[in-house]
Amino acid sequence: MPSERLTDFPLFPLPIVLLPTEAVPLHIFEDRYKTMIGICIEAQTEFGVAWMSDDGLKDVGCCASVVDVLETMEDGSMNILVRGTTPFRLIERSEQHLYPAGTIDPLDDRDEQVADEVIGEARGNYADLLEKATDQRPEPAALDQLGSYEMAATIEIGLPVKQGLLELRSEQARLRLLARLFKDGLGRLEVARQIGEHAQTNGKVKFDSGASEA
Repeated sequence: MPSERLTDFPLFPLPIVLLPTEAVPLHIFEDRYKTMIGICIEAQTEFGVAWMSDDGLKDVGCCASVVDVLETMEDGSMNILVRGTTPFRLIERSEQHLYPAGTIDPLDDRDEQVADEVIGEARGNYADLLEKATDQRPEPAALDQLGSYEMAATIEIGLPVKQGLLELRSEQARLRLLARLFKDGLGRLEVARQIGEHAQTNGKVKFDSGASEA
C-alpha cells in the first residue's frame, strides 16, 4: 500500500542528491531555511531534499531528518547533520509559507523477491572496490546487512546516476545498476594503478593496443 500523501511538507532544494540512509552535513544560513529547520528540530519532523539541477528542480527527492546539531552561531546559522529516510515525489509546490513547501507522495518499492545472485554480485563488487581503493575489505557480517542505498551512500557517484537510483522503485534494479558501476570502478582503479607504475619507471605511459608488429 502506498504511504499517505503529505501536504505543506517543508522542502530544501539543494545541488545534491540525498539517498535513504545517507548522512550529509548541511550549513543553514538563509533566514527562511533557519526558520524551516528550527521548526523541524523543535517538532522532530522531517523535510524534503530535492536536487536543484541545471534542468531545474527534480520532482523525486528524499525525506531527511536532523540527527545532530553540530554548531549554532550567534546569528542563528547552524551546521547540522541530516540522514535520508524515504524517497518522495513532489506533486505541487506551496507558496504560503516563509520557506519552500509542497505536497508530496512518499514512494514505496515494488513488492518483489530479490534474487540471491543479484545481491551477491553487487555486494561482492562493492567489497572488491573498497578493498582496491582502501586496502580494507568489509567484514562479511557487515556486508550482509547492506542494501543498495547503504552501498551507494558510501561511494562517490555522479549526481545523474544517483538521481536515477533514487527514482528506481525496484531494489533488484538498483542492485544490478550498482554491480555494473562497482565493476567499472574497479576497472578504472586498475588502469590508474598501471599508469602510476609505468610513470614511476620512466616517466612515460605505455598503452598496448594489442596489435602485433610485422
